[in-house]
Amino acid sequence: MSLYRRLASQTSIIFAGRLFGAGVVFVVQALIARTWGPTILGEYLVIIATANLAAVAMPLGFQTIGTYFAAEYRAHARRGQLVGFLARAYGHIVLVFAALLVAGQPLLSAFGLGEGTVARHFLPVALLAFGTTMVFVNGAVLVGMKRPFAGFFADTLFRPMVVIAAFLGATAFVPDMEAAFTAMLWAVGCGYVAICLVHFGFVVATVRAVANDGPAAEGREARRWWRFALPWVLIALATDFFFDIDLLLLSSLLTREELAIFGVCTRVFSLLSFGVAAVYAVTMPDMFESEARSDRAGFNRKVGEANLVAGGLSVLLLVIVAVAGPFALMLFGPAFSAGAVPLVILCLALVLRSLLGPASLVLSVHDRPYASLPAVGLGIAALVGGNFLLVPRFGLMGAALAALFAISLWSGALWWTALKTAKVDVSILQRWRRTGENAALEPSVR
Repeated sequence: MSLYRRLASQTSIIFAGRLFGAGVVFVVQALIARTWGPTILGEYLVIIATANLAAVAMPLGFQTIGTYFAAEYRAHARRGQLVGFLARAYGHIVLVFAALLVAGQPLLSAFGLGEGTVARHFLPVALLAFGTTMVFVNGAVLVGMKRPFAGFFADTLFRPMVVIAAFLGATAFVPDMEAAFTAMLWAVGCGYVAICLVHFGFVVATVRAVANDGPAAEGREARRWWRFALPWVLIALATDFFFDIDLLLLSSLLTREELAIFGVCTRVFSLLSFGVAAVYAVTMPDMFESEARSDRAGFNRKVGEANLVAGGLSVLLLVIVAVAGPFALMLFGPAFSAGAVPLVILCLALVLRSLLGPASLVLSVHDRPYASLPAVGLGIAALVGGNFLLVPRFGLMGAALAALFAISLWSGALWWTALKTAKVDVSILQRWRRTGENAALEPSVR
């Protein structure tokens, strides 16, 4: 099977799993609101957000580079270095988790949060954070080891199933509302830990299958891990939390109703962008194999095929959003129909980002991770400026146009940086140009 067909099939399955998991989470949140009331739902969302933020901090950035280094060490047959990397990543998790157990509640009390919902459910929250961060690291490594289904499905499928099972069990067997909510949190926390341990077993089995033709990890390699971790943490924050930053900026520029509408649009965009990101995550191990063999033609071909699949998927999602978006937004209430056009504009940004290619990934493959940071900073600055110029005059449309401008400028700057720094054209134009050159050569070959 050719690479682009494998990308299309694997990405479709992963994206379908993500949609199913997102639907399960949506249903659970709706059931919590209807069964226990909006106050309990608010507490639940605070707990999940707190656990997620703690999970991001626990590996000290190593979850953001797990796919990169797992793919590299697999391609170069260096199991010793991979084991050293994993020992450091999981060691961070264990140490930070222990510190959280010891100092977590005193810190909450020191900040006046000793009676809050997180403090009242501290141990389940800690278990949630531990299980979540383990799944982050496990998943990143498994994707880099060319096991994308095992890497993604623990988070996208099994964790949502644990949540809905915990809710149904708590409501069925615990009559008191507060006690049922507490039982649900304990069940979810223990379930997350069970998932992460099974997931970790897949990591161990996969790592054992890697050849070991290279030296074990040394101090120089550990310094390289940190050199990659810092820029990728910043890149991940600017990408994964781009619209969280945007919503904070817009909180003083939009009405609360407009902010809610735009928030729904950004959540839909984030879900759709996951499908595009999965294409490049699946491609990374193949890129490293070409780079390890110094096969520049193969490397460019794989980047081009990934762009073709990502671009085609983003265009398809744009068409679906344009047709079905207004009806989906109406499910939230009549006022949310105002978000239909802004949502289409956001999806245009996804198309442009896909067509310009995975520049940050390619820069890291060429050992230039810091080269991405100026473009990231330019995108955030453009977002801030665009919001203050466009939102007061155009409202929701201004917010969408500011995001489109920022993402387009950011993606274009990254493409230019990769072209000038790594001498690689990561855009889809590279594939079309190469196809044209091959077609022009055919007559002379004959």
